[in-house]
Amino acid sequence: MKRVVLASAMIVLGASVALAQAGAPAPHGAPMGPPPGPPPPYQLRPAYPDGDRLKPGGDGKVLFEAHCGYCHLPGGMGTNLLTKQQMMQGRTPDQGLLANRTDLTGDYVKAVVRNGKGAMPPQTKVDLTDVELDAVAKYLGKAG
Repeated sequence: MKRVVLASAMIVLGASVALAQAGAPAPHGAPMGPPPGPPPPYQLRPAYPDGDRLKPGGDGKVLFEAHCGYCHLPGGMGTNLLTKQQMMQGRTPDQGLLANRTDLTGDYVKAVVRNGKGAMPPQTKVDLTDVELDAVAKYLGKAG
């Protein structure tokens, strides 16, 4: 008897999950939520630049957005953490976006990228080549 009850419960649960995944209307005619909007900016990574990744002259902004954007564009985890840190130091929230910072040097950017810092893992030369890192460091390193 217990097996029959368990089997029936599993069938009902499975059917409920299948209907929910198939987009069945909500029970009792309740309206469904609004359709999902566009993904947040940090999920809209641009296409990687074409060409040789070891050749100098890449656009630092494009490389930053392509390689670092998941975390360091608006809404990304890195931006959220940096915004909290900047605000705790009495700075404005816009300083959480690395592209807005004027206190970063190219050498500091390179050191953090290669060694990691806090929740940020180190990025290898496979993730970001030295030439690409030079371009990103030039783009972000506005302090010299």
